[in-house]
Amino acid sequence: MKMEDVQYRNNANISKFIKTNNITEDYNISNTVLGLGINGKVVQCYRKQTGELFALKVLQDSLKARREVELHWRVSGFKHIVGIIDVYKNTYTNNKCLLVVMECMQGGELFQRIQERQSGAFTEREAAQIMQEICSAVKYLHDKNIAHRDLKPENLLYSTPDENGILKLTDFGFAKEVFTNDKLETPCYTPYYVAPEVLGPEKYDKSCDIWSLGVIMYILLCGYPPFFSNHGQAISPGMKKRIRTGQFDFPKPEWNNVSKEAKDLIRKMLCVDPASRLDINEVMSNTWIAQYTEVPETPLYTGQMLKEGEDVWPEVQEEMMRSLATMRVDYDQVHIKSLKNSSNPLLDKRRKRTQDSVK
Repeated sequence: MKMEDVQYRNNANISKFIKTNNITEDYNISNTVLGLGINGKVVQCYRKQTGELFALKVLQDSLKARREVELHWRVSGFKHIVGIIDVYKNTYTNNKCLLVVMECMQGGELFQRIQERQSGAFTEREAAQIMQEICSAVKYLHDKNIAHRDLKPENLLYSTPDENGILKLTDFGFAKEVFTNDKLETPCYTPYYVAPEVLGPEKYDKSCDIWSLGVIMYILLCGYPPFFSNHGQAISPGMKKRIRTGQFDFPKPEWNNVSKEAKDLIRKMLCVDPASRLDINEVMSNTWIAQYTEVPETPLYTGQMLKEGEDVWPEVQEEMMRSLATMRVDYDQVHIKSLKNSSNPLLDKRRKRTQDSVK
């Protein structure tokens, strides 16, 4: 079967074929780069007929790229997943490519939005609502036997900058269909959000997404990750050990006023044994998620901590992206360059805060 004959069907049961006419007949493509995904870059484009703004993801045509497009299109149209508008099979910059036109997410990344907030403290109830929205997207994927495998804040974007912006999940470059009793073996991961079973030789399944959700929830409630490197690297032997053994805590003062229910849910998501870890239905039915409107409006340190650590976050993200691009087998076998001129300011600030509280 030719690629142009491949038919994609989304969540609304709407199907379409890949287009083979030149994309420039329908869209004006700009040089503005919106981001870099695992498998390709994303630029702005405009529909010629209407002038509407969209995002264009450029993927070199391959089995991996086709899998990404197929799985993303299959879940496209769900409220909290970035929607695909069109897919073209073209030659682009002298390479055979798949050109994926998606809705343009103009509201920025999840943590950027919290960090740049101008009025009022970010609250636990708001964190619970965000988690409910993210988890609904993951449940939609898992119900279709799809594991995302790269859940992290950079892949969670808002549709518009205003308060009505919708949070959506994107980048399906590592997504994979998982059938009953079928386990994923490819060790693809982003350090801060990786589940312990992904670091070792064990096979793993959709539960690795739950671990990543637990890490995201932890950061939402305090502004820094539960697992970190002491040496300014994206990941270190000590950090790998802490992940494998589930060593994390809830430091003062950031966690003083966070509800017991939130902490209990995080513990159940960051459980090192995948068989004992909650599944997505159990997460969704947890009171803290299911009844998020009842969660206390406790002010959190998240915004403050993100602002204090903003100098290191871009470096951490850059190192994650570089690591992902190599699709390495294991950090033990690949030399990872240290974060440039970084002694891990987030960790330094936490140490100073601890010392000050002891005085």
